[in-house]
Amino acid sequence: MPPKTVKQEAKQVVDRNERRTVTGVVTADKMDKTVKVRVERLVQHPLFSKTLRKHYDCYAHDEKREARMGDKVELMESRPLSKLKHWRLVRVVEKAQAGSAVQDARDAARPQTNADAPAPKPAPKPTT
Repeated sequence: MPPKTVKQEAKQVVDRNERRTVTGVVTADKMDKTVKVRVERLVQHPLFSKTLRKHYDCYAHDEKREARMGDKVELMESRPLSKLKHWRLVRVVEKAQAGSAVQDARDAARPQTNADAPAPKPAPKPTT
């Protein structure tokens, strides 16, 4: 029988500040202490060199319930908190515009151009 050898196990300590962080836009805030965040990134196609917008949705823990629909938030990775929650809210980077009802929060982070603005509807003609 060979002699026992002592294994040197290196403990890997992960500091909370060194965990992965991402920035995204809140798309749902109706859950209790949970927000759904859409994180977008730009990727260049390897063959055609076209810039593509890829995204993924993640669920984050919002202990103070401070994030609202359309807010730009920063998230940090954490241990699994539930089946879907593996992120926690660090801070609200930018609040959504006050007084504007955002129908689709996915468009909140994209810059508005004049071509995207809806045309005003003409007034209905009076019937006689």
